[in-house]
Amino acid sequence: MKTKDIHHTKIFHTDPDDLYKCIMDSRIHSSFTGGEAIIEDKEGAEFTAFDGYISGKNIILERGKKIVQTWRAEEEGWPEDHFSEATFIFEKVKEGTKLEFFHTGIPEHKAEDISKGWNDFYWEPLKDFLNR
Repeated sequence: MKTKDIHHTKIFHTDPDDLYKCIMDSRIHSSFTGGEAIIEDKEGAEFTAFDGYISGKNIILERGKKIVQTWRAEEEGWPEDHFSEATFIFEKVKEGTKLEFFHTGIPEHKAEDISKGWNDFYWEPLKDFLNR
């Protein structure tokens, strides 16, 4: 299967520890995405997000610095046994936090939709949530 990688760079007006918590805390994650997330801030722990549409496992967790997770979407055309990898790197900047996001190993025919989904269902709602 051919795969594709995506990369996003975003600035959030909050500190790296708070941005990390938004992603790794079930209650906050569920609040800004609008779908239930079950996630534990523990390496090796499995997680789900968007009411089970996303699932994976935490591989590397460095509070306020880095998150690496296996990641898959529960949708037609995504092989059941295939996991991609999502990496979040947090950097303190004058405006708040710069997030470097890398999502690798996405089935090629899904990459454009997944990239759009990160913007529409994660980054924009997260910016709105933080600006309340």
